[in-house]
Amino acid sequence: MVCLVALPASAHDDDRHRTPKVEISAVQADSPGRDNRSNRSLNGEWVEITNNSRHGVDLDGWTLKDEDGHRYRFHDFRLAGRSTVRIHTGEGRDTRTDLYQDRRDYVWDNHSDTATLRDDRGRIVDVESWGGRHHHHH
Repeated sequence: MVCLVALPASAHDDDRHRTPKVEISAVQADSPGRDNRSNRSLNGEWVEITNNSRHGVDLDGWTLKDEDGHRYRFHDFRLAGRSTVRIHTGEGRDTRTDLYQDRRDYVWDNHSDTATLRDDRGRIVDVESWGGRHHHHH
């Protein structure tokens, strides 16, 4: 099992003064156990988004996308200040802390993929990549 947590950014110390208010804080691309497409397994795959500011952020219209173009769009969701929401791949009931993409198949590649978070204007807010060499698709 690979659990990816965004490590403290010692590599980009100089960026510290512009730490994103909202960031992809953790990714669990490889759900625990066998990848048998059960809803439990699908929901074991998730991406966490954290709001580091003290103020709530309205994520309505924001999107989370993988390299293959699967896109999840936030609807009427407000992420409170200093809080984290976990976006699961499978089906479930959305709450303030957990959102569900309601998919029947995996989105995030276990070995290498890139999660891109964009705001409602399509501007990139944060990108998290894992695994392998990073191929930038033009």
